[in-house]
Order: sequence, then C-alpha cells, then structure tokens
Amino acid sequence: MAVKDRDRFSTATRLRLLGEQTAARVYRSQTRRQARRSRLTGRAALLALVVCSLVVALAYPMRQYLSQRAEIAELERQKRQAQQRVEELRDLKARWQDDAYAEQQIRERLHYVRPGEIGYVVIDPSRARQSRPEQSTARRPWYANVWDGVDKSDASGQ
Repeated sequence: MAVKDRDRFSTATRLRLLGEQTAARVYRSQTRRQARRSRLTGRAALLALVVCSLVVALAYPMRQYLSQRAEIAELERQKRQAQQRVEELRDLKARWQDDAYAEQQIRERLHYVRPGEIGYVVIDPSRARQSRPEQSTARRPWYANVWDGVDKSDASGQ
C-alpha cells in the first residue's frame, strides 16, 4: 500500500489527473457551447429566413414605389416648365396686342417702310464675299427674293 500511496502523490500521477480533469472540464464546456450554438443557429436561421422573405416580398413594391415617385417628380418638373412657357406666351401675346410693338416688329423683320420713307439694306462687303449664294438670299428681305423668283421665271419663259 505504501507503493500505491507514493504513486498517488507522485508528480507524474498528479499531472495525469490534472490533465484528465482539465480535459473533462473543456469537454463539458464545449458541449454546453455547442448546445447553445445549435439553439442560436436554429433561431438565427429562422430569423434570416423571415428577413429574406420580407426582403423578397417587399423588393418589387418598393422598386415600383420609387420609380413612380421619380416619374411624379419628372412630371411635376414638366408641369412647371409648361406653366413657365404659358406665362411667356401670355406676355408675348400681350406685347403683340400693342400696336407700337407690332409695328416695330413688322418693320424690323419684314423690312416694311411707311409711305414716303426709303428703305435701305446695308450689306457688309467682307461678309458678302465670304457668304455663299444660298446664305445671302436668306439674309435678304423677303420681297427681294420674291422679285428674283419672278425675274427668273420670266427669263426662262423667253
């Protein structure tokens, strides 16, 4: 028995027992962690499944909602532009109701003159050399183009 007692208190025996106890503690804590993990993993998987289902269920309606909001914003922008254009046209209409403005525009655009006045069209010589015939007719008064057409048709008839 003395050998057994001595063997029981030896360093090697103590280390072996300590290692076994430590291994048993580690094993018990690992099984507890694994049990906890398996419960959390199941819950987490269910939660992930629910969240994914919600995302999939709401993705299309959210995309539609956002695209409709963008379309509404675009239509409101177009409406503001149209209202602004209507205001500009109303102002222009009111200006054309004024006889002085209408006369000024007619004289400027159509090169009309009052009876007794003499109308002059000044041509810049440097620009006349550079321009092509089609461009020069576009810059001339409309009545000059009409008379040129009459002259050409008259000359071709002879």
